[in-house]
Amino acid sequence: MVRDLYNIRFRPAEDAEDTATPLTDEEEQRFRALLFSELGNEIADQGYARFPAYTPEDRRRLVDVAHRLTAHWGQQVFVEAEDRTRLRLCLAGYEAPPKTLPADVALLNPPVR
Repeated sequence: MVRDLYNIRFRPAEDAEDTATPLTDEEEQRFRALLFSELGNEIADQGYARFPAYTPEDRRRLVDVAHRLTAHWGQQVFVEAEDRTRLRLCLAGYEAPPKTLPADVALLNPPVR
């Protein structure tokens, strides 16, 4: 059976924060416990872990997990933004090296003397 739809209008896209379904308190606690365990194991194995963070709430969760890991281990867990959608949690000594400009960009901006 085919249905024809008349007078259909597209709604403007809303912000991701408005459309995100909030987690219940129990789901939030379980998700943070999972992040604590999984990211903690990865950091313990290789000194750092990367995880996507698409929304401000995702970033807040990862920062909270880093604070909890710091309190649990007794050593600082750093949080670095790798790009707009990914955070890196790492121990001291495993920080990402500062990014250098590609050679062609460096030529466009010569050093000032």
